Amino acid sequence: MLRVMRHPIIIAAPLMAALLAGCGSKANNDTFDLSITPMASGATAKSRQILVPEPTAVKMLNSDQVVVRISPSEVQYLANSRWGDRLPALVQSKLVEAFENSGRVGGVGKPGQGLAIDYQVVTDIRSFEVVTEGNRLATVEISAKLLNDRNGSVRAQTVFKATVPVAGTENRRFIEALDKAFAQVGANIVDWALKAM
Repeated sequence: MLRVMRHPIIIAAPLMAALLAGCGSKANNDTFDLSITPMASGATAKSRQILVPEPTAVKMLNSDQVVVRISPSEVQYLANSRWGDRLPALVQSKLVEAFENSGRVGGVGKPGQGLAIDYQVVTDIRSFEVVTEGNRLATVEISAKLLNDRNGSVRAQTVFKATVPVAGTENRRFIEALDKAFAQVGANIVDWALKAM
């Protein structure tokens, strides 16, 4: 039930059976969202306004489809499941919400909203997938740079990564694990950026 992104190589029968079992969703085109709960305390930057551009991502991740990696060189898309928007746009919106909900920054917005910007939080989605080799693991990896918008210098940069086991074989279990991994990464990005300003 997984749609192949490119021509597949021959897959051993037990692995194919596991993949098919992992995609047993009853509804067609189930649409899923992401969530972040920002840390309740920590550094504040209430005198700062920040911009969160849309993250960059390779074409494989720049869509509303859910990526499942079945080998180091082959990926497939989770059948009958999709994100509520293209993944980079969804990640951008959730990061903006997390900064706003933290109550620890003066202002936050997306490009075109007219804010007088002090810093940009520039991100790149490196991985956002369920890896099925061995134990099923949801993996989210995002690199982040804190860019001083006044002079163009990079104030800080780091890579955030989280992995969460997939607790089941249904599509929603794949999504739940990805959501938990993203929630960890997103909350850490918010906390890190506020400390670094």
